[in-house]
Amino acid sequence: MSLWISILFIFTTFVIFLGMRQLYQLVRSPLLNPVATTTLLLILLLVFSNVSYDTYMLGGWWIQELLGPAVVALAYPLYYQRKKIYIYRFPLFAGLFSGIMMGIISGLLYVKVAALSPAYSATFLPKSVTSPIAMDIAAITGGIPSLAAALVILSGIIGALIGPVLMKYFKISHYLGVGVALGCAAHGIGTAKAMEYGEEEAAFSSISMTISALVYALVLPFCIHYFL
Repeated sequence: MSLWISILFIFTTFVIFLGMRQLYQLVRSPLLNPVATTTLLLILLLVFSNVSYDTYMLGGWWIQELLGPAVVALAYPLYYQRKKIYIYRFPLFAGLFSGIMMGIISGLLYVKVAALSPAYSATFLPKSVTSPIAMDIAAITGGIPSLAAALVILSGIIGALIGPVLMKYFKISHYLGVGVALGCAAHGIGTAKAMEYGEEEAAFSSISMTISALVYALVLPFCIHYFL
């Protein structure tokens, strides 16, 4: 029985996402980002059908397992854009350094001002890291891994929604700036958004997401230990 439930929820998620992506391609509104709208519709579906999250994850788990291969597949645009990455290596690392520092400092300031408990602080701070690493950071620092994953998805959706608006307002159009901003701030979901701009933006977003995740994994546990 669980096999059929798994197949049902995989199929349901897939169909909803295809429909939301088609709607997004027709309307092209940032508010209709397919990841955000699919997530919202799935939440409403589970609430009104009285289906628990654990039941959904019988199928959702298989979709989650595809995250690893999807991240590895991002090496494809990196390879074809390697010359441009080398040319812009200095502004790339400057942008990454400033983005990572702002992410850590703003997160620490927020948890201090909000007076969050150590457990919730350790859960909130990895919000700008891709889900698997964020869950590991939360686990080793006393946070809640499942909630950390949800916050990562939420921050990615917000970044993919607001990021393009801010870049348009500040007239940021170069593929380096677009890629670094989306990859560093909105990780995987931001990289998916960067792919809509072009292969160059996707390559810089991919490498930004990868390097920032590595730095966060090394630095953030020490920050949580010494500053919280």
